[in-house]
Amino acid sequence: MAVPKRKHSNSRTGNRRSHDRVKKAQIAYCPQCSQAVPTHTICPKCGHYMGRTLVEPTEE
Repeated sequence: MAVPKRKHSNSRTGNRRSHDRVKKAQIAYCPQCSQAVPTHTICPKCGHYMGRTLVEPTEE
């Protein structure tokens, strides 16, 4: 079984974990209705995605 010979320093551990943080969700704006929408999702307000209407909008 492999066992480390020496303890890793806090700096080395921190460098390894530097990419483990939680990143912000990317937000895009719908070109049809200007609603803020997460990327790669259908707009919940107008139902558009990639220039096409995929889902008919619901009337509220």
